[in-house]
Amino acid sequence: MIYRCGACGGLLEVRHDLEALRDLRTPRSWKALFRERLSAIRGFHRSGVWRYHELVLPDLSPADAVTLGEGNTGLYRLEALERRAGAGPLHLKHEGQNPSLSFKDRGMTAGVSWARRLGVRAVACASTGDTSAALALYAARAEGLAALVVVPRDGITLEQLGQPLASGCRTIRLDTDFDGCIQLLQELARLHPLYLLNSLNSIRLEGQKTIAFEILQQLDWEPPDWIVMPVGNAGNVSALAKGFSELRELGILERVPRLAGVQAAAAAPLARAFSEGAPEIEPLVAGETIATAIRIGNPVSAPKALSAVRASQGVFLQVDDAAAADAKALVDASGVSICPNSGVAVAGWLQLVSEGVIGRRESAVVVGTAHGIKFSRTTLDYHRGTSPAGPGAHANPPVETAATLEDLERAAGLACG
Repeated sequence: MIYRCGACGGLLEVRHDLEALRDLRTPRSWKALFRERLSAIRGFHRSGVWRYHELVLPDLSPADAVTLGEGNTGLYRLEALERRAGAGPLHLKHEGQNPSLSFKDRGMTAGVSWARRLGVRAVACASTGDTSAALALYAARAEGLAALVVVPRDGITLEQLGQPLASGCRTIRLDTDFDGCIQLLQELARLHPLYLLNSLNSIRLEGQKTIAFEILQQLDWEPPDWIVMPVGNAGNVSALAKGFSELRELGILERVPRLAGVQAAAAAPLARAFSEGAPEIEPLVAGETIATAIRIGNPVSAPKALSAVRASQGVFLQVDDAAAADAKALVDASGVSICPNSGVAVAGWLQLVSEGVIGRRESAVVVGTAHGIKFSRTTLDYHRGTSPAGPGAHANPPVETAATLEDLERAAGLACG
């Protein structure tokens, strides 16, 4: 139950024996194995994480795995946005289709399974909403594993708060922000045997890197030019970068995508450090934003994320809430319901295309991190014109009218008579 190096204090990282993996199978054989496992309708390999078992946690026995068939999420072409921006192919990887409706399930199946292997009795996390939902769900599935989540009193939706409560998890609301929650929880874990499952846990990131694997398999192993993702604690950036790097080392990929990390302007320490060329972030007090799940002023994975983005010749940037809300509305209107944090990433893609950073013919995949249904108040506020982000450019307000046929015809825009 260790998370950091005792010498330098940096986060630990899982290192695989890539030479042994290269000896085990050829690149073509790996692809054939993963394709074969796609047909599994039950059991361990039905999971979109454990399909890649040998590249995730090869020492984990399937008997120890706690899985809900996570992964296997949709990859949707967003042609209307391509036309709007005059851009190349754009796909959205919808991680909101996981069991708890966010990408966190990929990390939690790995983290909770490893907790079972270690024989720990209690797992814990601090959360802005999605991590707590995932931890509670998988801990409940594990049976006999106590779970504790600590969340801010504000900045978490009712849908998100209800998830750990429904799973029977001890849920504590603190009068502080996420950074305050994680600091206090780490202090608590030094006093009690709690296995922390925030993104400081390197095992959890092994599950999250399978987002990269699955995107590539869905694209028939032809990598996009860019991966664009929203950034809060920055675990996903380093996780996906690790996944792409390992596939290249195994000969499965010839090149890796460039990475773009997008932050809400109210909580953008990585974007600021990147624009200033600073070697590390300067932690800040995060302001208010509709993208509550990435409202983090001191990302724990910042050093790894900065290194990963720079190594990929990528970028960090920030967008304001108005741009994020409008981008979310555009994707929602295409039939794909996304969260405000994903709207931040889509707005970032639009900005990078308009600035010429992403070329007009370059392909991109935006990682959508959670389902829009977890943020119904944000969506309603946007369309009703009551959003703190301001008037929505694509608002679709409800029409209220009297309960008569004539009024219904008029409200529906149909000709009377």
